[in-house]
Amino acid sequence: MLIQVDGVTKVFGQNVAVDSATFAVDRPAFVGIIGRSGAGKSTFLRMMNRLTDATSGRLVVEGRDVLALKGAEKRAWQGDCAMIFQQFNLVPRMDVVSNVLHGLLNKRSTLATMFNLWGQADIHRAIDILDRLGIAEQAAKRAEALSGGQQQRVAIARALMQDPKVILADEPIASLDPMNAQVVMDSLRRIHEEDRRTVIANLHTLDTARRYCDRVIGMRAGRIVFDGTPEQLTTGVARDIYGADETFSESSTSTALPALDPAARAMLEEVEVIRA
Repeated sequence: MLIQVDGVTKVFGQNVAVDSATFAVDRPAFVGIIGRSGAGKSTFLRMMNRLTDATSGRLVVEGRDVLALKGAEKRAWQGDCAMIFQQFNLVPRMDVVSNVLHGLLNKRSTLATMFNLWGQADIHRAIDILDRLGIAEQAAKRAEALSGGQQQRVAIARALMQDPKVILADEPIASLDPMNAQVVMDSLRRIHEEDRRTVIANLHTLDTARRYCDRVIGMRAGRIVFDGTPEQLTTGVARDIYGADETFSESSTSTALPALDPAARAMLEEVEVIRA
């Protein structure tokens, strides 16, 4: 089994953000996670990447429980499990290729990092990845000079620089216009198909989940309430996920959070759990 999630739970005080999440992925797949704000989507990804600790449960990837890893083993897992955020998390005043090279930080010495020392082979690889994503011509520009869609492709390039086994994407297109959103999702889908990497993405629209995912997981109030194919994601099923009283559409939901940094977004989702 490639990934086995068994009873993964996160409790904040008296409130359960993720409630005994259980599912398995037996081969590389593009998995979408949908649900209203506060459903626990971001908290689950943060637990998988070890940005936050789980309260209980096991998350086994290729035979190792990543929730139990500590120290160097935990850092090694974070290198194998790249994270892409809604707000890109680039260094705005740094050039694009240096931002991509930051995907190697956990594999470098502190001294090399402090002096921004990169080998020619690493620089060429970073440019090759940018070329693959159609933005090699932007390599020397500051990240802040790029459009939102271009910045998100730089963030994807940084993730690929890690050569990860799993790519996690936390609402990667929520801040983008429809054209850039399509380019970013096409890039993630192509990476999955060409590299055979598992991609797990939190998504805020039903049509995006149906178009790009092999499998869709629906979360409501911290629990997994749907796990199936895009074809099984009917309007009725979607109402079960978002709630019968929740207003949503095929292309967007009224529950999408505004553009925030990942930490603030996670906090807001946790507050939504408390209020639910």
